[in-house]
Amino acid sequence: MIAILAALAVLAPGPQNAAAPSEAAWTWTLYGDDTPVVLANEVPDTANLRTTLECEPGSSVARLTLYGGEGATGMARVTAGEASAVSEARTGRGGALKLALRTDHPVFAAFGVDGRLGVTVGEQRRAVEVPAAHLAKLRRFAELCSG
Repeated sequence: MIAILAALAVLAPGPQNAAAPSEAAWTWTLYGDDTPVVLANEVPDTANLRTTLECEPGSSVARLTLYGGEGATGMARVTAGEASAVSEARTGRGGALKLALRTDHPVFAAFGVDGRLGVTVGEQRRAVEVPAAHLAKLRRFAELCSG
């Protein structure tokens, strides 16, 4: 009974659920023990996601999902450092922007160096930033994904 009440309290609308998570609550987490491998920019123990990178180990293909914006369909220009690539973008559930990147492409290598990735589809521009403190997770993600 207590477990049911606790679950209802978490799901019930209220001040604790109405406010957006503080910036300090967001972190990058690497889930590498399961298939697929996932690197998530999230508020842990919640459904709040900004970005996910997923791959099947050894596939060399990372699936990037950007949440919290308007989805888009078409060709995406992806940039990191001096490198760029083109990938087909599509709209996912809830308006998420989804695309795939090769982990052995120079754009992904440049992303691993400075943690900055830009995605442009039409007039829509989105950015992914992995702080220096979490770059080792991004590099480990690329290692686990690469074939």
